[in-house]
Amino acid sequence: MVSTGVPSLDNLLGSDGYPDRSAVLVEGPPGIGKEALCYWFVRSGLIQGDYCLYATHRPVSDVLRDMKGVGVSTERVPDWIASSGSSIRLDLRDPTSISVNIKQAAHQNKDRRVRIATDVLSPLLVLNSVESMYNYWSQLLSDLKQQDCVTFALAEEGMHVPNVLTTMEQIFDGVIEMRLYEEGLSITPLFRVKKMLGLPPLHGYFRFSISSSGMEVTSYATGK
Repeated sequence: MVSTGVPSLDNLLGSDGYPDRSAVLVEGPPGIGKEALCYWFVRSGLIQGDYCLYATHRPVSDVLRDMKGVGVSTERVPDWIASSGSSIRLDLRDPTSISVNIKQAAHQNKDRRVRIATDVLSPLLVLNSVESMYNYWSQLLSDLKQQDCVTFALAEEGMHVPNVLTTMEQIFDGVIEMRLYEEGLSITPLFRVKKMLGLPPLHGYFRFSISSSGMEVTSYATGK
């Protein structure tokens, strides 16, 4: 198993993290904390000596600023494929090069566990057909699973009609949903594991909080 980087989430999954040789998709609205989960996943890998690659449509400087904001140290950083600030530039208009660069980096470090984190799934879905992206991600994830690799991808809720994300969920081994529950003037951030390879269904939602000291996942009960 591969630690999530969040102890309470490792405990929730009941097996010390994400399954090895798997791909995990995190869905949620902008600003809810999907990226924070990504940062702690990468940080955990860096601490353990895993090879970590972050593929992002954002500048490296923006990602580093966000990492610091949620308490993730930037003393150690992953390799980057980014829109700017990296030796390998990410171009959303060229999905093939993104896939090739990710697979090459993973292959060059096949003697270690590999962690791939990416936030390009939703932008690529906007620019390309669902069918082509389904095939694209199916092949990419299949290739990465041929070695000791865990891939972590983010999807923006609200950018796609519901059936698009439902379609993409089918090719991921784990799916995590983050959402806001509104009741009157109260807003509660909630977390749900929709599926995870090797685990029984985890029905219901959990409360989560994010601060500069880390992330905490706790039980959540509602009569509704």
